[in-house]
Amino acid sequence: MADSQLADNVHQVLESALDAGEGLLRLSPTWVPRSFLHPGKRIRLHPDDYYAYGAERGGIDERWFASTTDAANEGRVWHEGQSFAVFGGKRFLLKDAIQEAGPRMIGQAMWDEYQRWPVYSKFFDNMGPIPHHMHQGFEDAKLVGQEGKPESYYFAPQYNNCDNNFPYTFMGLEPGTTKAQVRACLERWDKGENGILDLSKAYRLKRGTGWLIPPGVLHAPGSLCTYEPQWGSDVFGMYQNLVEGRVVPWSLLVKDMPEEKHQDLDFIVEQLDWERNVDPNFKANNYLEPITAASGEGWRDDWIVYGLVDGAQLFTAKRLTLEPGAKCELRDPGASGWITVQGKGRIGSLALQTPTMIRFGQETEDEVFITHEAATRGLEVENTGSEPLEGLRYFGPNTFDSVPNVGDAS
Repeated sequence: MADSQLADNVHQVLESALDAGEGLLRLSPTWVPRSFLHPGKRIRLHPDDYYAYGAERGGIDERWFASTTDAANEGRVWHEGQSFAVFGGKRFLLKDAIQEAGPRMIGQAMWDEYQRWPVYSKFFDNMGPIPHHMHQGFEDAKLVGQEGKPESYYFAPQYNNCDNNFPYTFMGLEPGTTKAQVRACLERWDKGENGILDLSKAYRLKRGTGWLIPPGVLHAPGSLCTYEPQWGSDVFGMYQNLVEGRVVPWSLLVKDMPEEKHQDLDFIVEQLDWERNVDPNFKANNYLEPITAASGEGWRDDWIVYGLVDGAQLFTAKRLTLEPGAKCELRDPGASGWITVQGKGRIGSLALQTPTMIRFGQETEDEVFITHEAATRGLEVENTGSEPLEGLRYFGPNTFDSVPNVGDAS
């Protein structure tokens, strides 16, 4: 759809869309390329379209959901990372819809505190491992006018029909690792593999489970396709200089650090949350197994992302599964972004259909934004197909009075 078809009167088209959708908005796919990565080719994009932004931009290995966050890519198109709502042949930014009708869209409390939808989620789908990296904490990100980025993983079986090249993720640092050892790795940046992974530990990735990764924690994601609810930021620093023979430029280590600190190795090491990286109980404190939140005849709603980051409930996610013919009333205390990962059916008045293959620029029926208004009123979800209907939905900060703690599933 050409930019000239963007809704020039968001208020009018938004009111019509919300009325017709009973508080739900249909969202179109948001594709994001990464110049330094290799697409895993499991996110249902047509094989001819993985380089739709141009070969120089790199392959598309991410699809973002209900996003009002810009992708921090060089050479980006103006709306890269932003989700569009579609209605009546027109499209408009979800970001603009929330600015237009914030309390109705995300609830009064979230609107008053953030004046935006401060989270997003995505599929991240890579053929192999990516560099050992971290996302800055809020105080460090503030030094460059950005926000920190805690994030989470869930490995949806429906998007992991194969393991690809390395279904393991290095996380944190071995207990006993010193800052001097990490500094020495940075000193070896231009002398071949810098050895940062020698200081870490890899965990095998398991479909249907996940991880909660606080900011400042090193991780080198492996090759399962991940669903990643996270804070609405795209900051990172890559501490590994060579991956599968590909050179990682120094600029990707320091891109979100103050320019005067780009060669300050001590400063770069100090951006790591040291205690969390060397935690001897790293898995116990970060690993997530599903926990059933509610169930009924033919349906089950599971927590898949939960827990607190520095004592704060920043984002959470649930997985709703309905057997063929089943219905349930979905009622949440706040807004969410929904992506259908299996089957067909409906949510409220909107059809749901999981695509087999998507052309770049094509609209689909698998993604929905559930407004605060619709979520709190309640809406019916029905499986009209012959296989399970499954949808993932993620929520913003402080949506729930309480959530399970990491480790409660054990």
